[in-house]
This record gives sequence, structure tokens and C-alpha cells, in this order.
Amino acid sequence: MRAIGIMGGTFDPIHYGHLIIADEARARFGLERVIFIPAGEPAHKKDYEVSPAEHRYSMALLATATNPHFECSRIEIERPGPSYAVDTLEQLRGVFGENARLYFITGADAILEILTWHEPNRLKCMCTFIAATRSGYNLSSLKTRLPEDFLDQIEFLEAPDVHISSTEIRSRVRDKLSISNMTPKSVIQYIQKHGLYGGSY
Repeated sequence: MRAIGIMGGTFDPIHYGHLIIADEARARFGLERVIFIPAGEPAHKKDYEVSPAEHRYSMALLATATNPHFECSRIEIERPGPSYAVDTLEQLRGVFGENARLYFITGADAILEILTWHEPNRLKCMCTFIAATRSGYNLSSLKTRLPEDFLDQIEFLEAPDVHISSTEIRSRVRDKLSISNMTPKSVIQYIQKHGLYGGSY
């Protein structure tokens, strides 16, 4: 049975935390590949102005180019309307067939909010979730807040502690501070070239 990892997100910008979690998931669960899928129109309201989808896709493409097990998809960018995981999984099921096992990789904190996602009951039947946790993460809140049928669809992955966030990167760029250890050089060069995040350095 083919095992395919799916990593959706805004990726504004993509960073080493995303890449490390994806690679850990690939190794731990024997994934054939991990597909990074930048949201075309993020379904959940953001507290900042999201960069154009083409920029976020281009940065994800650059960041994943050196790993033969990673690839990027434009399916959410090319699909009109809000980007919902359930629609993406339905499309990918059509691509990979009913016999493929789809793993949706995200953070444990995001899994806590899964009942607020679009059509969560349909979503839980379409994939296995990989919830990335940090060392010492307390799973009790997850286990008390989610119904058992959702918990049955979740695998937990203790990933290396990587304290990087896209929010911090955007802030550091605005403040003209280095982000050299936070995201690949190719992404940094792209940010500089296109003047993203309101700063240059």
C-alpha cells in the first residue's frame, strides 16, 4: 500500500521547522513522499495580510527542491474559493486511488482545533493525521477535547524541538534582522528579491 504524506499550510514563509517535521514523518511512517500544499486562500482568518499565493508556492518549491522525497502541489492555488483540507484530500484520493494511505501532517496544536475545520467528520474518514509534538508535550488536553473516533485517526510524532515560526521570520525581516538559520538560503534570496514582509537587509 502506498503511503503519501500531505503537508498543507500557509507557508508564509516556509521554514526549517516545516521541513524537519516532514522529513521526520516520512522516515517514521515510511512515506513514499511528502507533498507540500500551500493554501490558495487560507480558510481561517489571519491576523496579517497573507502574501500572494504564487510567492508562497515559489518559496515552498525552492525550499523542497533538494529533497527527492518532497514535492509541491498547486492544487489549492488553482482551486477557487477557500482552501479546505477535505477538498484537497478528495482531489488527491482521485490521483492516488483508493488503495493509497494518505497521511495529513500538522501540529498537535492545530489538531486541537480540528472540530472547527470544514466538514471534520468527512475529513476524518479520508486520512490518518500525523500530529507533530515537541518533547514533553502534554497530550491530555487533546485526549479530553477530541472524540474517540477522531483520536483513532491520529498518530503522534515527537519531532525535534525547532523554535521557528513564520511569524517570527516576517517580524525579523521587517526589523532587518538575520533569518539565515531559519529558512533555506534560496528562500531568503527570494524574500530579498521580491521585497516581501516589508523589509530588506
